[in-house]
Amino acid sequence: MTSSDESRAKPRRRWRWLVLALAVTFGAYSAGWFWMADRLKKEADSAVAALNTRGVAAGCTNLKVSGFPFSFTVTCDNVAYQDDARDIAASAGAFYTTVTPLWPFDARARLEAPLRTAIPGTPPLWIDWDNFRANIKLSFSTPRDVTLTADGLSGQTDPVDESEPVQLFSAAQAQAQFQPNGLDLAYRGSFTDLEIDPEALDGRILPPLAGSGIINIKNGLALLATKVSGLRGQAAEITYLDLSSGDAKVSLSGPISVNADGLIDASLKISLQNPNAVAAILAGAIPEKASEIRQGFAALAMFGKAPSMPLKIVKGKAALGFIPLGRIGPLQ
Repeated sequence: MTSSDESRAKPRRRWRWLVLALAVTFGAYSAGWFWMADRLKKEADSAVAALNTRGVAAGCTNLKVSGFPFSFTVTCDNVAYQDDARDIAASAGAFYTTVTPLWPFDARARLEAPLRTAIPGTPPLWIDWDNFRANIKLSFSTPRDVTLTADGLSGQTDPVDESEPVQLFSAAQAQAQFQPNGLDLAYRGSFTDLEIDPEALDGRILPPLAGSGIINIKNGLALLATKVSGLRGQAAEITYLDLSSGDAKVSLSGPISVNADGLIDASLKISLQNPNAVAAILAGAIPEKASEIRQGFAALAMFGKAPSMPLKIVKGKAALGFIPLGRIGPLQ
């Protein structure tokens, strides 16, 4: 073989080795993908089975794992949850969650409407939305950030036994974010263009509202792992809670807790922006108290356009500054 023939043969051999290496690599990746897909399906089935052994009926109908070769996508035709011990039930439409091999600690999920719920003390609800998505960032097996976002959110009572549903609310968008904060659970949330239907307020009218807030729930991570039956013994630190409509705005901040008897203790600060505008909204919502509301807020307006005052609650007894507001009954 001449030197020129050898020089031409070397590139061909390199290409053959490259093709062989790629084939082996893709084959190994494919085998690993299908092994992991099978593992994910078994883990999901095991999680559902574990719930069922604790008296909770959970379902993920027609569970599948797809997305080869670029992602793992777990889908269910519909999801359901029922806890007979706590008398809680919920069901929703199709569920999708996707993880890519390049970013295995970043999961994205989507849930189709409607969500139907049955919770003690409230009528059955039918929650609808245009788009509901979740972004879950993991630290190994533990979530370190869960963000839920819903567009075109609305709610009504569930039309059970062909009863006429009551429209409750609608919102352009709502978002909630949860993050571990030591042993606590930090919540950050917001909503826009919230409209509460007058039918849900006995004919009372409220303008469109927007809100946002940050709350630190004490021992929140431990609460997630237990079956909390109520608010007794719970505590939180409100960094701020804002509710606004146009120029009117009410802000709340401070610690709040519920003792073993269900009585509230709190040391809060209430701030108002444009008290007269706040008074106009409250007077429209509570027309039977319109005169008292306007008089009270007119006095507050004398302290400026953004007055603030303390709201103290001691074992259920509430006072706004030096003005007693009455007693708040025990919570469950």
